[in-house]
Amino acid sequence: MAAFLALFGAIAFEIASTLSLPKTREFHDLPWTATVLVGYGVSFWLLTLALREIQVSTTYAIWSGVGTAATAILATVFLGDTMTWTKAFWLGVIIAGVIGLNLSGTTHA
Repeated sequence: MAAFLALFGAIAFEIASTLSLPKTREFHDLPWTATVLVGYGVSFWLLTLALREIQVSTTYAIWSGVGTAATAILATVFLGDTMTWTKAFWLGVIIAGVIGLNLSGTTHA
């Protein structure tokens, strides 16, 4: 259970850092740049904690898949990105893949 908490913490920091990237103004705004870099650092640290109990393939698929889908949805809500039916469909495919990986077993052998 702790591994999944670490994984979802890693996802949260990755999403927050990615959504903050525009605030860095191409890394010219140093406080925002530092925030993004620290956020990604914390995300990777939490990811390594998750790897203690969850296979790399599953951990990375969940981290990147959920992170991608959530970032796309939140960027639509908060940053004005566009969401088309096609984009929504493929985000659903990503989510279905993550669910499928979870159902296929996620602990070390």
